[in-house]
Amino acid sequence: MSRPGRDDAPDRLYTLTAGRTRPGPDSPFDLVTLVVAESDPRPGMQSEHVAILRMAERPTAVVEVAAELRLPVSITKVLLSDLLAAGRVSARHPYAAAVPQPDLLEQVLVGLRNL
Repeated sequence: MSRPGRDDAPDRLYTLTAGRTRPGPDSPFDLVTLVVAESDPRPGMQSEHVAILRMAERPTAVVEVAAELRLPVSITKVLLSDLLAAGRVSARHPYAAAVPQPDLLEQVLVGLRNL
């Protein structure tokens, strides 16, 4: 059984990214980065870029985009970097849950024990 993205012809992946294998050193993308479209697709755009913009009408994680496109995450990050540089998408990280301070948790535990 073939795995998505892994069995694609390497030359196809090479042409999708114009030979680039990494998005760049200041890329904001990791697996859980949320991508949001900032514009509609234009005529003449690369089909993968159009697909990304349609998927990202609502916040979508990078890993979901890669899975839907059936491309390796590294290739997807390069495509997303192109769209980000053109101002067609924005990237944001999901909010992390607030982690309480250990001393505050200890005070709560002491308070509960005193009940």
